[in-house]
Amino acid sequence: MSMMPVSVAIGRALAALGVGHVFGVVGSGNFHLTNAMIDAGVPFTASRHEMGATVMADAFTRTSGRVSAVSLHQGCGLSNALTGIAEAAKCHTPILVITGDTAAGDENSNFQVDQDAAVAAMGATPMRVYSPETAVADAARALARAVTERETVVLSVPVDIQDHFVEFDESTLERPQPLRSGPAPHALAELVRVLDGARRPVIVGGRGAVHAKDELVRLAETVGALLVTSAGARGLFADQDWALDIMGGFSTEGAAELIATADVIVGFGASLNKWTARDGALVRAATVVHVDDRSAAIGKHRPVDLAVIGDAAIVAAQAAEALEKRGPARGYRTPDVRRRVAAARYWRDQPFEALRETGCVDPRSLTNLLDEMLPLERVVIPDGGNVNCYPAAHLRVPDERGFCFPLAFQAIGMGLAAGIGAGIAQPDRMAVVGTGDGAFMMSLAELDTAVRERLGMVVIVYNDSAYGAEVNLFQPYTDDLDIVRFPDTDIARIARGFGAEGITVRSMDDVAAVQSWIDGPRDRPLVIDAKVATFPSWLMAQRYVLTEDTSSEDLVSEIV
Repeated sequence: MSMMPVSVAIGRALAALGVGHVFGVVGSGNFHLTNAMIDAGVPFTASRHEMGATVMADAFTRTSGRVSAVSLHQGCGLSNALTGIAEAAKCHTPILVITGDTAAGDENSNFQVDQDAAVAAMGATPMRVYSPETAVADAARALARAVTERETVVLSVPVDIQDHFVEFDESTLERPQPLRSGPAPHALAELVRVLDGARRPVIVGGRGAVHAKDELVRLAETVGALLVTSAGARGLFADQDWALDIMGGFSTEGAAELIATADVIVGFGASLNKWTARDGALVRAATVVHVDDRSAAIGKHRPVDLAVIGDAAIVAAQAAEALEKRGPARGYRTPDVRRRVAAARYWRDQPFEALRETGCVDPRSLTNLLDEMLPLERVVIPDGGNVNCYPAAHLRVPDERGFCFPLAFQAIGMGLAAGIGAGIAQPDRMAVVGTGDGAFMMSLAELDTAVRERLGMVVIVYNDSAYGAEVNLFQPYTDDLDIVRFPDTDIARIARGFGAEGITVRSMDDVAAVQSWIDGPRDRPLVIDAKVATFPSWLMAQRYVLTEDTSSEDLVSEIV
């Protein structure tokens, strides 16, 4: 036991409790806290903006499974980070945001705001250090809340407390672990009954089930189910022959047909929201079972036929054990369906007619070619906006750690920072970011962070000189679109000014320059300024939409 300032004690405690990395922008209110974590062995990445730091931490934790921290200055430092905090909170990412706070009663400070109220408004959990004597316990409790409840927690540490000396004893600390509970016996029995009678079952793995792959595969084999993931868990079943790639708006036409024809759909840790269910079109003909360890998540987006509260791995294992006693079932796993799954799995394998526009490339053709060129040991990160469909659907991923989808808040401009966080989390993989010109220019400052970190990441900028989503949304109603269009920007040249490698693609032949970067040392980011042909909205023109007139009986007769 030794005496030290509160700031040092908190830093050492968080390091001992397992914080794997800290991202942040340092000011006077978090200077000592940040240095204390660094001195205790926690790696630190200095971002150029607080939102970038928070998005980096979010992506780090999502793609590594290790808890991370964000370090912020009080007041304006925290407010700059709020969009990233909202994204992490909506995804239940267990990160700890540590921020300074003004001294109690200092109402005249320029930095004074109601930090707890601001944090709560973003959907995160506000907590604070109350006194020097409770500081270490308060910090430990905040980290435990993040880990055990899968919450984004913001810990405010008033500046007048940080310099007080306190006793610190690391031996009293205990690393928090996630809480996992099994299902109620009657709910498990009903799940077993439903699956026992299923002829065309589909099992959906969501973000809340990324730890349950083996159990879900075992259950699917037992009942003859097809496997598919929500967007948040893409890649979970990448090595499974009976798996489709992704459920929802990014499904291929053939995949959507197979899912819509299921008679039982069981979602494990998947919200089954309007995107995953395509406004209900993919689930309306099925008995829908929702398994989640949080009761508040079940039925939040649509009614379900059976609710099972429990950890995805435990529920799946217990259901499989009960069903294995009856022997394996063929279910949905027929030779014809196997062929359909293989043909419908990936967008890159679907035929299309390339768009032709002078000086531009078709974004699908470009993405498919890059998918072939870039190593499969990658982490794919789509940004928000009209272009997210291309990296999200056309670039393959190796597993559940190979995809990060920072779109719960539907904010654009998170892709670059998320790619940095994912790249730092998994240095043996190539981070591949797909973003639009509007989103990239919005987050441009973090390119400096990527260069300083010497990240061999790829940033594909689908450059249509516009906020493409708004163009597609309003084009049917008006020609007055100048406010969402911009002059052509030489993004490759800007990237080179930051110290990155930059190439411009105006034809498919230009993509050959990417190979030179791949063959090189890859010690700096590659930014591809892809001048893309004017393309329609993915949701409006490219996805296969099952209408209310689609006959489930007709689909069944075609598929089974």
